[in-house]
Amino acid sequence: MFTGLVTDVGEVLSVEERAEGLRQLTIACIFDPATIAIGASICCAGVCMTAVATGTSGGRGTFCVDAAAETLRLTTVGRWRKGTRVNLERSLKIGDELGGHLVSGHVDGLAELIAREDLTDMAKLTLRVPKPLARFIAQKGSVALDGVSLTVNEVNDDTFSVLIIPHTLAVTTLGALKPGDSINLEVDVMARYAARLMEAR
Repeated sequence: MFTGLVTDVGEVLSVEERAEGLRQLTIACIFDPATIAIGASICCAGVCMTAVATGTSGGRGTFCVDAAAETLRLTTVGRWRKGTRVNLERSLKIGDELGGHLVSGHVDGLAELIAREDLTDMAKLTLRVPKPLARFIAQKGSVALDGVSLTVNEVNDDTFSVLIIPHTLAVTTLGALKPGDSINLEVDVMARYAARLMEAR
């Protein structure tokens, strides 16, 4: 589990094709590689991925992750190339401050940025989501976009908007987004379970 509070913006150093439908990515980060256990979960742009190797490169720590066919197809991971910047978060430890909301790192789908309005000291992003996911998004509810915990501002059918404060624009990849970009979306897990309970009735 994660909180949606990004602690580093990593950089993809290499993308290597392995077995059919499998890619290994090496990502540079500020994390001390000695503290990354093999098998540990790291949220990469909202996708929970497993560290399979660690090392150093150019004075930075690195870790490797494997991305299987489904991850490559359903998330933005399939589009990552050398130089791609990705939001990173280590997994939540018992006793850590829960400053965002509970994020599983299981991407529900891709949202498309359809409009960006740069305001004084912040930005308003308007996104369109796949129709089946729209019912899980509520005004004042939570979503994770590329791993960033955000509060929904407005909802209109299959679109919603969020306001991004200067700090978030500066320390995540959200500041570089432009209309037409696809973003990994995870809906609030509580909204998903609430909907399932209603269906079960």
